[in-house]
This record gives sequence, C-alpha cells and structure tokens, in this order.
Amino acid sequence: MQGLHLTADLYKCRCDPAWLTDAARLGDWCVQAVQATGLQAVNQLFHTFPDTEHGPGGITATVLLAESHVCVHTWPEQKAVTLDVYVCNFGGDHSARARSLMDALVRRFNPEWTEQRSLDRGDTQ
Repeated sequence: MQGLHLTADLYKCRCDPAWLTDAARLGDWCVQAVQATGLQAVNQLFHTFPDTEHGPGGITATVLLAESHVCVHTWPEQKAVTLDVYVCNFGGDHSARARSLMDALVRRFNPEWTEQRSLDRGDTQ
C-alpha cells in the first residue's frame, strides 16, 4: 500500500475570486488538470456551501482517482485554500504525477504564500 500524500495550505490567493466560489468551474478545471497530469478520474463531487455573514460560501471539490483522490477546499472570505493529493503506488509509481498535479493546483490559486507537506505512506518493502 505504498503511496504519496501531498497537502498544501494556500494563503492570500490572488486568483479570480470565482475560482473560490464557482464549484462547476473549479470542478471542471480539476478534472482537466487530473487528466493533463496522466492520472485517471473515476468520479467527482463538487459542492458549494451557502453564503454566510462573512461572504460567499466556499467549495469542496473532490475527484476520485483510479490512483486515489484529490480534494480542494476553499474559504473565499479568507482567500484561502487547502489541497490534498493522494496517490497509491500499487501498480506503478505515480509520485511525479501527484507532484505535477499539486503544482498545477497551487498555480491556479496564485497564493501569496503556501505551507506544503509530503508524506510517504505504507511500507516500502
């Protein structure tokens, strides 16, 4: 069950604000980004949360992959995003594709700064 789990917290995103609030737009782009990196989307769910007194509702966008998943959570009132890309490396090493996808996601939101982490999962034997 070897795999690679990448996370990123994005702050002060300078993207078009619609990327933080339009679930259909973000979801379509996520599926295209998955395909562009050579990973395989098998299902998806995109949800917009209701507006609050702080502003428009954010999005949770999830793309299930044959290799595992990608999740995007937006907080438009804070111009913040969290990203989660996980790939299993059972049938082959998908680590480079996961990193490429994470890079594309970070670029999409154009944050002022990020905190990124990488975790190797499972036994390496």
